[in-house]
Amino acid sequence: MLDRLALLDRLIPIVRDAGELIMTIYGSDFSVRGKTDQSPVTEADERAEALILPALAALLPGTPIVAEEAAAAGKIPSVGERFWLVDPLDGTKEFISRNGEFTVNIALIENGQPTVGVVLAPALGRLFAGAVGHGAFIEDTDGRRPITVRSVPPEGLTVVASRSHGDATALDAFLAGRKVAELRGAGSSLKICLVAAGEADLYPRLGRTMEWDIAAGHAVLSAAGGRLTRADDAPLTYGKPDFANPHFVAAGAAN
Repeated sequence: MLDRLALLDRLIPIVRDAGELIMTIYGSDFSVRGKTDQSPVTEADERAEALILPALAALLPGTPIVAEEAAAAGKIPSVGERFWLVDPLDGTKEFISRNGEFTVNIALIENGQPTVGVVLAPALGRLFAGAVGHGAFIEDTDGRRPITVRSVPPEGLTVVASRSHGDATALDAFLAGRKVAELRGAGSSLKICLVAAGEADLYPRLGRTMEWDIAAGHAVLSAAGGRLTRADDAPLTYGKPDFANPHFVAAGAAN
């Protein structure tokens, strides 16, 4: 049986190495180009992925790896019961605008669900990690400490929404009838991690995402006691033919 906790401990240094590489580029005069889908890509995306792929291949030999930039180039392996999902730089728009809200994301998928995940926000100095069945934790300037989702405060929900993508009308309709205390903007997969850490309660994503965008955050959230489902409350599974997600909702306790 796979030792998820031991795997997580070996995964964190890989993610941190990618984060260090990204930060060297973040501080430089980097260039930006468009991919075939018109989304932006930088040297940081490509070099971080080139660092991550061989490290994962050595960590779990023979396990397929689906990574964003390779997938954009048409290099998508066949996946089975177990595979990696990698987004070397989620929040490229945040990276380009230099607001710090971008992340490195790696998740292990087992039987259609993320079971081990690490999300690093290198510019913010925050790393979120979790293994289903073993809990979740954060590493920052205060060290490592466990995280769990919270019960909704009496004053209402703290809702996080995308800073770069979003349909305000759809969000308003989704939240209608709910008691909302605060609506916060945040970039990249950080939104899922804020729910996992009990810093927010709900993250509805009513727009297009890919599996590698959310798998690592989903693993952290599940390990922290939360849940991520399709917007219709059905399970969201991984390894779909096109790796595209339906609308989904990430929630803490009893939301």
